[in-house]
Amino acid sequence: MRVGLVFDLFEDHPLGAGDPPDADAEHEPPETVAALEGALRRLDHNPVRLGTPRDLLAQMGTLDVDAVVNIAESAGSRNREAHAPVLLELAGVPFLGSDALSLSLTLDKAYTSDLARVAGVNALTYRSYRHADDVDESDLPGDFPLFVKPRREGSSMGLSPASKVGNASELRSQVEHIAATYEQDALVEPFVEGGGEFTVAVVSNDPPEALPVLQRAVEAETRIGLHALEHRGALERDWTHELGGTLAPALEDELKKQAVCVYEKLRCKDFARADFRIDDDGTPWFLEINPLPTFKPGDTFAIVAELMNREYEDFLAGVLQNGFERLGV
Repeated sequence: MRVGLVFDLFEDHPLGAGDPPDADAEHEPPETVAALEGALRRLDHNPVRLGTPRDLLAQMGTLDVDAVVNIAESAGSRNREAHAPVLLELAGVPFLGSDALSLSLTLDKAYTSDLARVAGVNALTYRSYRHADDVDESDLPGDFPLFVKPRREGSSMGLSPASKVGNASELRSQVEHIAATYEQDALVEPFVEGGGEFTVAVVSNDPPEALPVLQRAVEAETRIGLHALEHRGALERDWTHELGGTLAPALEDELKKQAVCVYEKLRCKDFARADFRIDDDGTPWFLEINPLPTFKPGDTFAIVAELMNREYEDFLAGVLQNGFERLGV
């Protein structure tokens, strides 16, 4: 088959004067696209670079591909991750990855939390504030410290040591920062201390498969996940990190179970990654699910492939093949 690739490279969206410093944090380096091309060639398919969703829009009516692998984040609205899937649906081209509705829902952390809770997953309580003046100290989502982040972003956008707030004054200040910088609500939830942070990659369909769980390092002083402080556009400094907590077999089983539960509830397809934190009592708490996870060499999926003694492009080929089987192409 001729298989199109829809993606956003860092260079595709130059930052404007009013953009946040991490506005392109969810985009990809060229190595990600190269890894997917290598995986497609292992399946004897011909990869075709279609480019960004805007590039895809310009090609509507002339697309010459049998299917598409979509990893495009796009930009500009709360429906940005849905841009490519909607265009592909209109063009009648089957694509790997979740559909427009699932991508828009999972980008909104409040909606995701609500649906996860309905599914029986341990999801954190939250409050959503558009302005600092909206903060009601009598109706907070929990005791301090609390954690403040943009309501509808991913890849740790908007996160810094200041995201963990210890009093009402810090809370209002960070809410105002998020609202002004990202032009959206600030989501506030309890900060889960104690037993570390973990991520679970989920692939395939009917049934989905949770892959080996990975533990993430946390910054020693704030206990914020180190990946959240080292992302593109974030403050650059030498962080001191530690792990915290232990990935016992029972905990890994529970994390896999909850990750699959959220994956199915949000109707994710083909691949996703779910993040959790563990409290002092050993209870896992769901943070978010990302159905557009990075396939960058050296990141989560590449590490999982190594744990499974698989060469990365061969591992990716298997993930993509499961998607093609779902599509029936």
